Amino acid sequence: MTGLNHYYGNEFLEKEMVIYLKKDKDNEYDKEAISVNLAGLGKIGYVANSPYTVLGESYSAGRLYDKIEDEAQGKIKFILDKGVVCELVE
Repeated sequence: MTGLNHYYGNEFLEKEMVIYLKKDKDNEYDKEAISVNLAGLGKIGYVANSPYTVLGESYSAGRLYDKIEDEAQGKIKFILDKGVVCELVE
């Protein structure tokens, strides 16, 4: 995840917290944008989609976009200074 500081930051996030991914089809800046949402708060960030924001071997939004339906669910695995790494939940 990236862009957290544009919303609520990451101080409240915890490992194993459930997040919801939703394709942001109306995003004018990124045609493969996937928003990250949290129940009760709404959008908290985006799936990273650039070489500068994707962490390690994580999937970018572009690689993930065609692998999920319009919405998907995930769990937070790692909270790092540079971003948050999540795992898709089938």
